[in-house]
Amino acid sequence: MAKQLKAVSDPNRLKLLACLKKGEVCVCDFVDVLNISQPAVSQQLKKLKEAGIILERPSGTWKHYRLNDVLPPYIQTIIDQLEEISIIKCNC
Repeated sequence: MAKQLKAVSDPNRLKLLACLKKGEVCVCDFVDVLNISQPAVSQQLKKLKEAGIILERPSGTWKHYRLNDVLPPYIQTIIDQLEEISIIKCNC
């Protein structure tokens, strides 16, 4: 529980989760949302993945992420409270 709560305690990771509310997103699409480098985005995503909050799907050289379908109620409640962030998806 502590690992999951720590993972959702960061503002950048909350933004990532808000983007994922609409479905799967490529790692490259998060760069503009957070205005940080792709490696920095990947580090944020890694923490959410290690906490079991998101799932990863490789696709060529890119990775796509989505919310885990099975989340504890306390994490799902946090995600439900986030306002969706629309992003422009790339063609990767």
